[in-house]
Amino acid sequence: MKQTPTFITSFKQFRDVAYAFRLPRIIFSALDLDLFTKMENRDWTIPELAKRVRVSQRGLAILCRNLASVGLLVKSQSGYQLAPFSKRYLQESSPDFRGDYLGLMQRQWSEWSHLTEVIRVGQPRDSKEPETTEYRRSFSWAMHHRSLQPAKEVAQQISLKAARSLLDLGGGPGTYALAFLALNPILHATVMDRPAALDVARMLAEQSFLGTRLTYQSGDFLTARISGTYDVVWYSNVLHIYSPADNLKIFKKIKRILNPGGRLLIQDTFLQDPKELQPLEANLFAVSMLLYTERGNTYSVRDVREWLQRAGLTRSRVLHMKEGTGDWEGQLIEGRHPRTG
Repeated sequence: MKQTPTFITSFKQFRDVAYAFRLPRIIFSALDLDLFTKMENRDWTIPELAKRVRVSQRGLAILCRNLASVGLLVKSQSGYQLAPFSKRYLQESSPDFRGDYLGLMQRQWSEWSHLTEVIRVGQPRDSKEPETTEYRRSFSWAMHHRSLQPAKEVAQQISLKAARSLLDLGGGPGTYALAFLALNPILHATVMDRPAALDVARMLAEQSFLGTRLTYQSGDFLTARISGTYDVVWYSNVLHIYSPADNLKIFKKIKRILNPGGRLLIQDTFLQDPKELQPLEANLFAVSMLLYTERGNTYSVRDVREWLQRAGLTRSRVLHMKEGTGDWEGQLIEGRHPRTG
């Protein structure tokens, strides 16, 4: 995920950045109205569709015109129909429907409207409310939808030929674990996460012959014991949930369960310049951590490598993925357990 830095030096630039909310708000309104599913696979006139969706003709006409202008709808002689992308990903009847991920984005829109309040107190609005099983399952499905393609891309670029055991720590639905198993026939993997997330992992594994090489470990790995020993620990999109002290504690735990010469592979969005201002996405994502976690943040490559050193994973390096592949900016950080003898 790449974003060109926006340096605001004129009021026009300021205005353009501030008004960038408009297209996302249009898309979210279409999702709120369940427009893409209700359109099914037919051509609609505005009066027909307005009746179907139960909205005004004037409002719908302007909404559809904007959606067509960015390719989510197709304008026909009589009205509008779904574009191929929308049929595949935004329509509930499609096998590739991204419903849980779309729901996650809709919830985030609502939560971001409370950012000023969260900045004042420094904690999420619902930090005292227990997380529901339903939310965790939905979130895990959303992460599966997000990771489907990146997992395949990353697995193709990381050689695990010599590895026999992998722990997907905080792996949620196990999407990455399954991608690694698909390319490494002697590999066995374990996913460790909370029970509701593992429910999703089991459902996905049952749909694949790879599930016979996948096991599960339930628990909060920050506080619970991690069972077993492993050649590889995969720590993807977890680093940002925790504080520096928490991540150091987890790295020390990982060091104890890694076989000599074993690898810890960390995928996340990393700050990369000395002033910790770039990439833009890493700083924007830190705001998400402010909104949703009690201690989370995004961190620099330098800081993560320092924590690895302190944890005893003394050989660390940055791995670069092919441009446009994987999550975030296409970088991983690797730490190695020093071989004994």
